[in-house]
Amino acid sequence: MEIRYFAAARAAAGVSVERANPASLSMILTQVTASNPALAHVIDQCSFLVDSVAVNDMDMPVHAGSFIDVLPRFAGG
Repeated sequence: MEIRYFAAARAAAGVSVERANPASLSMILTQVTASNPALAHVIDQCSFLVDSVAVNDMDMPVHAGSFIDVLPRFAGG
């Protein structure tokens, strides 16, 4: 499965796309932030889409072939 980072999350991650093993959303995010405190800080302020659907349940399983979009807060006007 792939994690796609946008805006500040992409800057903190240092990549726009990263592969991860299927697991719960919270477990995947814990794994990708374990060695990146800047990304961990940004992730705490993000919303998430799994296969283009907004996710509020961090224990939701993410399956092989899925995409997680990591969306930081955006300012608009």
